[in-house]
Amino acid sequence: MAETIFSKIIRREIPADILYEDERCLAFRDVNPQAPVHVLVIPREPMESLATAPAEAAGLLGHLLLKAAHVARQEKLESWRTVINTGAEAGQTVFHLHVHVIGGRPLAWPPG
Repeated sequence: MAETIFSKIIRREIPADILYEDERCLAFRDVNPQAPVHVLVIPREPMESLATAPAEAAGLLGHLLLKAAHVARQEKLESWRTVINTGAEAGQTVFHLHVHVIGGRPLAWPPG
């Protein structure tokens, strides 16, 4: 997998507003928020996207979703949206798998 800005955040080469971290993942505020709360949850293990995630990553993927919910509660959200963009046409701009946690305002459907 190619080097990404998220790899640099994990190594603390680029600063981020980190809200949660453990041995498997890291959660930090998005620098281009689309709502009052916009957090990214990323695996420490390099993984480009859901499209390339191996079957043995199932436990890690579940962990990311549970930590997304943890961060949402930590941010005092009662409702939120979790989004995983997969591929450029779906809006993925950083090719290191990440879960968006978006909330703090009403969210329309369908999304943009």
